[in-house]
Amino acid sequence: MQPSTEPDPEVLAALRERAGASGVLSFGDFMDTVLYAPKVGYYRRDRERVGYGKGTDFLTATASSPLLGRLVAAAAATLLSPGDPGAFEFVEIGAERGRGILEGAEHPFRSVRLVGVGEPLQLSGPSVVFSNELFDAQPFRRFRWRAGAWRELGVHVSGPGPADAELPTTELPEGLPVSAPEGYLIDAPIAAAALARAIAAEPWTGLFLAFDYGKSWEELSTATPEGTARAYRRHVQSNDLLGFPGDQDLTCHVCWDWLSGALRAEGFREPSVESQEAFFVHHAGDFLAAFTASEAGRLSRDKLALLQLIHPSNMGQKFQVLWALRT
Repeated sequence: MQPSTEPDPEVLAALRERAGASGVLSFGDFMDTVLYAPKVGYYRRDRERVGYGKGTDFLTATASSPLLGRLVAAAAATLLSPGDPGAFEFVEIGAERGRGILEGAEHPFRSVRLVGVGEPLQLSGPSVVFSNELFDAQPFRRFRWRAGAWRELGVHVSGPGPADAELPTTELPEGLPVSAPEGYLIDAPIAAAALARAIAAEPWTGLFLAFDYGKSWEELSTATPEGTARAYRRHVQSNDLLGFPGDQDLTCHVCWDWLSGALRAEGFREPSVESQEAFFVHHAGDFLAAFTASEAGRLSRDKLALLQLIHPSNMGQKFQVLWALRT
């Protein structure tokens, strides 16, 4: 895969500095640079990324806020029961441009705090730790089965633009299948699991709540032969992962098994993964009943937003929710 356009010189300089004399990066290091490097990374630039406006790149459930916030608050209060949600701080990690989902929404929590990109977690005490499409945007490594072995894929950055590379033999992550069809590609979301471990290792109790899209390890290792990585730019999804470095989003499906394992290791009770539709129906049922009754007989903006959030053909089945409690 070759770059589709001439890259930003500052981004290319950051990539070359990180690569050093070899001129080659793992895909994870490439992604970490183009998304998170200070000043030049996609998520470090002062610009609108989410929404319908000119220059935005993708939509998330947060576009339905404050309805999403009201739903999340209602579900969290149910899951914390019989505890008092007023004793808990609601901490949102990775909120876009400092606008959290509870902005403009009624909620029962003691306080609300946002943790932006690059800011320390500093979690303590009774908390609801929430994220929306945070883990899918963490750097991942890529492995292709070729000639009877797994080969790690990387990126050349010494030329006029990023280009595909195959890395020398490296230490492989545990759990890769012992064999695979020729050309099978695994996008391994290792950094997402590490972030979950870091969040869970902080001295807090309460509810972990992550909205994202993902698959089981069995699905990733046997049912997605072309991997799950994709790029988003100007509301167009593509496989051009090296194009527009620093000016497009890169994601892959998270591995729910790995995230759940990270939570279990830190004392969370058995984590659960539900579709976004099922999560709200199961845990925000009273709110949904009252909302539906209040909106009966009309097609309001909030009612359309609800359909977008829970209908199976929209976000209801595309996104899942991982939740777990630690007391």
